Amino acid sequence: QVQLVESGGGLVQPGGSLRLSCAASGFTLSYYAIGWFRQAPGKEREGVSCISRTGGSTNYADSVKGRFTISKDNAKNTVYLQMNSLKPEDTAVYYCAARAFGCSDYAGSYTYWGQGTQVTVSS
Repeated sequence: QVQLVESGGGLVQPGGSLRLSCAASGFTLSYYAIGWFRQAPGKEREGVSCISRTGGSTNYADSVKGRFTISKDNAKNTVYLQMNSLKPEDTAVYYCAARAFGCSDYAGSYTYWGQGTQVTVSS
């Protein structure tokens, strides 16, 4: 059974950090680009970051550049999103998704999706 499971979300104060994990089962992450998306209440889903199949290429939304880092451990079949210097506007449900080819900002082009993990940044 193909599955992506996110974890690591929670409540954090502004300026704090969280590390999200995206664990895959039923398929091998090394054959897929993995994207992180987020959706805040009343807003459209937006791309946050993406990492290529090999992990050699990454990209970030301007709003998170310099604060978030995406990484991939193919041996553990897991992708991580390290989030530092969190801001209230980072509050959203975060999803990871897998795509058979290269990274894309278009959520509709991703084949597999996780269930999401809530990140809340508030004092």
